[in-house]
Amino acid sequence: MRYAAAVLFALLAFVGSGVSQTAWAPSSADVDAIYPDIEALYIDLHQHPELAFQEVQTAAKLAARVRALGYEVATGIGQTGIVAVMKNGPGPTVMLRTELDALPVAEKTGLPFASKVVAKNASGQSVPVMHACGHDIHMSAWAGTARLMAEHKDRWHGTLVLVGQPAEEGGGGASAMLKDGLFSRFPRPDFALSLHDDDTMPAGMIGYHPGPFRAMVDGVTIVVHGRGGHAAMPMNTVDPIVLASRIVLALQTIVSRENNPVDPVVITVGSIHGGTQGNIIPDEVRLQLSVRTYTLEVRRKTLAAIRRIALGEAIAAGAPREPEVIIPEEKAVHPVVYNDPALTARLAKALKAVLGEQAVVEMPPKMTSEDFAEYWNTGKVPSALLHIGAVNAAKFAEIQQTGIPGPAPHSPEWAPDREATLKAAIRAEVTELFELLN
Repeated sequence: MRYAAAVLFALLAFVGSGVSQTAWAPSSADVDAIYPDIEALYIDLHQHPELAFQEVQTAAKLAARVRALGYEVATGIGQTGIVAVMKNGPGPTVMLRTELDALPVAEKTGLPFASKVVAKNASGQSVPVMHACGHDIHMSAWAGTARLMAEHKDRWHGTLVLVGQPAEEGGGGASAMLKDGLFSRFPRPDFALSLHDDDTMPAGMIGYHPGPFRAMVDGVTIVVHGRGGHAAMPMNTVDPIVLASRIVLALQTIVSRENNPVDPVVITVGSIHGGTQGNIIPDEVRLQLSVRTYTLEVRRKTLAAIRRIALGEAIAAGAPREPEVIIPEEKAVHPVVYNDPALTARLAKALKAVLGEQAVVEMPPKMTSEDFAEYWNTGKVPSALLHIGAVNAAKFAEIQQTGIPGPAPHSPEWAPDREATLKAAIRAEVTELFELLN
């Protein structure tokens, strides 16, 4: 509540505030001049989303744009990723990353350019596809930033590395690019930056948080085994649907009764599948979980509790086999996003000088995850992931007053306030880069 109140207070000041300037920074006029082109790119990307490791056309569009601006461009990095490099004399090397992939979500925004794409996922299933996490905003801002950096080469020095990363959703994209030589085949960055849209701030407001910022996540699958049979004769069966339901309910007690309340944990059962029709009791049900934690000890205890509860419920139900609890990797799919404190403070100061004090606020950590974490966790590059508000200012004020949540990333109704968000995102990214490349 304190953060929401602070953001609402900042919004009132933000809407009417002027902008203070430091040395050179992109002005509103600079961004306005390129905005029609960037908006057209955004609409195109929004209408034509692609799933993880399938971003062939998306990558080609971005690669063509930055190549035309004079960047040295390599494609197919980490399967479908792109790397664009501009060397501009001596100085630091700074990486700016955007994500390329979309989500298997059916769009319900009502936008005239809403996605109608249907594609096959990694399992061969036909699924609707939508940029429900705002990666289309990220890519468009990235392209606008690339253009302004190229047009103002006389004002900065060093090496700019623009990364278009595949497969952020579900994990694997950052690791794939690193394994494919991102930090060895190309200039190794001194700093890595990224910007993510956010539903907890009005459009154009920047949020930052030093230190641990986004949670680690594990994808867990539980397969429970029963004994199938006729729905009219349940006494001859062990019903795995009932067993799975009991497991779902029992898992909630891990957070409420086993975990220290000051150590955040989220356990979500996002998918449950079993059976073919109403008059047949199946012999198997599969649950897919998202488990989010911040520390290795809490992660270990949480995963152990999930195993224990699944086994205990199966024994209580008289299941013919122990359940399978599948954790694909020894380490979390995404580690914790760690924002280098010194870098984050430096960027926040620069952004406040350009965008205004009220437009840049410290925000709390989030339980969402991001594989941007790999650039610090694996590559040991000082990194900063900042957030940008993407909710229409009037709508945001209404949400704060009523307490009724609006759409958020991963929702089929998520539609950022594109003009305000894109323009502010471009100004923020260019400001960050000029801070580090001067």
